[in-house]
Amino acid sequence: MHNVKAEPLTVEAFEPYGDVLTLPTSAGRTYYNDALDNLRKEANPSLSLSLREPSPALPLRATMLERHEYSSQTFIPIEAEQYLVVVAPHLPDGGPDVMQARAFLARGDQGVTYRANTWHHGMTVFGRPACFAVFMWATGGEGDEEFVDVEPFNVLPN
Repeated sequence: MHNVKAEPLTVEAFEPYGDVLTLPTSAGRTYYNDALDNLRKEANPSLSLSLREPSPALPLRATMLERHEYSSQTFIPIEAEQYLVVVAPHLPDGGPDVMQARAFLARGDQGVTYRANTWHHGMTVFGRPACFAVFMWATGGEGDEEFVDVEPFNVLPN
């Protein structure tokens, strides 16, 4: 079974997969409009809140990945201690390449936007329950999301 070591989430390391959204530390606004992808004119904005129960500490055995082919997906922590971000590039046939998967440990003051069509693992949180604001574009039909079983791999602490 393939192993992936979790590394700290940084702007540079995550750039091939999306954007890291750092919560402001002083008064004012920070815009991340360029991080939002909508590849379907008929799609509508979708904003939700997601509460996730904490998982045991790493290692994590990943068996499924997902993607949103036509939309970016943004997670902004409202209450979070630490969470795991797992991504994978595409194989030539279009499925996820788990042998090239990367894992990042995000702090509670970091949000992420997955680019449209980016394979990723479901949100996994550590420490305590975590709440996220989730934004994406959706039509309510095919192409909004796709889940695939993958050859299992382990995410290990660094």
